[in-house]
Amino acid sequence: MGKHSRVGLGVVLKSMRQLLRHPWIYHKLAALQLEKGLFNLAYPPSSEGRGHRIRQVSLRITDFCNLRCHTCGQWGDRGFLRGQDLKEFKKREVPASRYIEVFEDLKRHGHRPLLYLWGGEPMLYEGALEVIDAATKLGFPTSIATNGTRIASFAERLVKAPLFLMQVSIDGPTAAIHNRARPGVGGADNFADIRAGLAAVQQARKAHRSGLPLIASLTTISRENYRHLLEIYEAFRDKVDLFVFYLAWWIDKDRAQAHEDDFSRRFGFKPTRPWGWVGDWQPDDYRELNRQLEELQHRSRAWSAPPVTIIPPFLGEADLRTYYTDHRANFGFNRCLSIFQVVEVNSNGDLSPCRDYHDYVVGNLKEKTITELWNSEAYKKFRRSLAKEGLMPVCSRCCGLMGY
Repeated sequence: MGKHSRVGLGVVLKSMRQLLRHPWIYHKLAALQLEKGLFNLAYPPSSEGRGHRIRQVSLRITDFCNLRCHTCGQWGDRGFLRGQDLKEFKKREVPASRYIEVFEDLKRHGHRPLLYLWGGEPMLYEGALEVIDAATKLGFPTSIATNGTRIASFAERLVKAPLFLMQVSIDGPTAAIHNRARPGVGGADNFADIRAGLAAVQQARKAHRSGLPLIASLTTISRENYRHLLEIYEAFRDKVDLFVFYLAWWIDKDRAQAHEDDFSRRFGFKPTRPWGWVGDWQPDDYRELNRQLEELQHRSRAWSAPPVTIIPPFLGEADLRTYYTDHRANFGFNRCLSIFQVVEVNSNGDLSPCRDYHDYVVGNLKEKTITELWNSEAYKKFRRSLAKEGLMPVCSRCCGLMGY
């Protein structure tokens, strides 16, 4: 039986007081966690590849981004989007009106999933607020992963919607460290945008006497910041509700090539997305990284302290070293849950079972609805392949496997 990610008890208990006023959101989160816990009973490996209830719709709503983060497989140092035509990105985007039609179709078919918006930078999609408002009115708890751009301007609308969760990427305790890890196009000060956005959302929550959106600090651990994780926690502990620290998703060249060979054999064409995630970063002091992670957990135990989640949930020098140096290791995460529960939609409307390595496309939202594609033969073929033949080489470093 495969492992799956879990929401820590501290996160659940400390967030409960803000969510109890919104039982429709709490119900969705509980149903998701329950199905994950019973996954091996609900979806045996011999399954024909059918998905049941759609638990989450993940929209990579735009490819546009105003940052060039070194850890990003899209716009980072080797990102697969670099060098492409921005005007073409804009032309290919799905209009907000079509997303709303698709949401209404989901509800008619009995699906009221969580909605997750990311990018690129989702707040650079001009219809973002319209999509958020429509989704929440339909009963879809909605969250975003943002770098803080435009949040200060949109704070009032996000609180009134209400947005369920706002995840803000914070990669340093100071402007110097954060902006070095997440350089802005044209030298923009992203750290200043984050501080302004957090202040505006907190002010709007207070004005509306609302606990939503929950605010999460999202830190991708990198060479720029792995010695400063405790400083990030202390710098923002009075500004956010919880902290998430990612060990970082990246693969080495050997796994990328192995994946290309395996994927080609299974599906008959070569994938390209994994090469954008090839990296070579490793901490030079595993003891220090582990010390920081352990101390983060210690400081977050107090009831008054914001909780900490580490994804994947590894501690100890040996496991950390293995994670960064042996990309074959999956630490018992040997089955993908997300392909049976989550829909991944790219900015041009392509629907894929896979979040990070979305070469395999089952259809397009401009032509079909999610409910028409969810159990199409192409979708079931992908699920059957992973259920019967096992994970593919790059799966061991994918947030769909260890982070969902």
